[in-house]
Amino acid sequence: MDDEIRGCSTREDSDDEAFLQNSSDEEEHHFSAGSMPKLQFRAVKSKARWKDDMGMAEVIEKKGKLWVTTGIIREGRTYCSIEETLYLMELGALHLLDNCDICIRLTDIYRKAAGREDGCCWELFEAYKHLKSLGYIVGRHGVSWSMKDISKTVHKPAALEVTEENNQSEDMGSRDEQSLNELFSEMHINELRPDFDVYLPNNKFRKTSPGDPSFLLHLSRGHPPSRAEIEVLEKQCGEIPLKISLVEDGRVSFFSFDKVELPVLP
Repeated sequence: MDDEIRGCSTREDSDDEAFLQNSSDEEEHHFSAGSMPKLQFRAVKSKARWKDDMGMAEVIEKKGKLWVTTGIIREGRTYCSIEETLYLMELGALHLLDNCDICIRLTDIYRKAAGREDGCCWELFEAYKHLKSLGYIVGRHGVSWSMKDISKTVHKPAALEVTEENNQSEDMGSRDEQSLNELFSEMHINELRPDFDVYLPNNKFRKTSPGDPSFLLHLSRGHPPSRAEIEVLEKQCGEIPLKISLVEDGRVSFFSFDKVELPVLP
């Protein structure tokens, strides 16, 4: 079992195809022992428009250096999941509008997450936020960062290959928003599957060629998974390590399991 991941000072920047050092636009976190980071708000904000039918936000104006590791790309447009949208709004890095160009309040997105809407729940957001605060690159499992990512994929778990092949054919035969809507609507909160693909902080990360994740994360809903459930999850992960996340009273813990064979006694 892994020790709980604790806070450490991190900085996440980059908007192009490489991470750039820019002290005026860094995401700085200040930690105290045993506490979550206090996030500094940004003076420069990107803009996005919330799509109720998709449960995602479409980015309409990019600013700053976060976008190389945030959002998925379809036909040149960037879309953010609800957890990405909420995280960026908490940072003060995103100005969210509705279809009438009226500002959407942070509390409105909180309600969506708390109401278990759009394939997310509050515990899932807490796990996402914790990993992002530590500098990890996090994306929804089964959702490719870009269409080029699909075409360049050589080896991934079989379940993910089937999902991506179906998504690719759907995306080629219909509008991007409809394809993404269908993809995210098939993801159920209580489904026994990995929730996130997680990458270590890496200045070579590219959405068009991200490579295999460092590990896959599954959020345990209310109770630790049984042995049978872990075996089901591990089969979906293939050779990629699996970690289990448990969120209780705002405290996020991460676990992994090793197979141990006991000797047969005579």
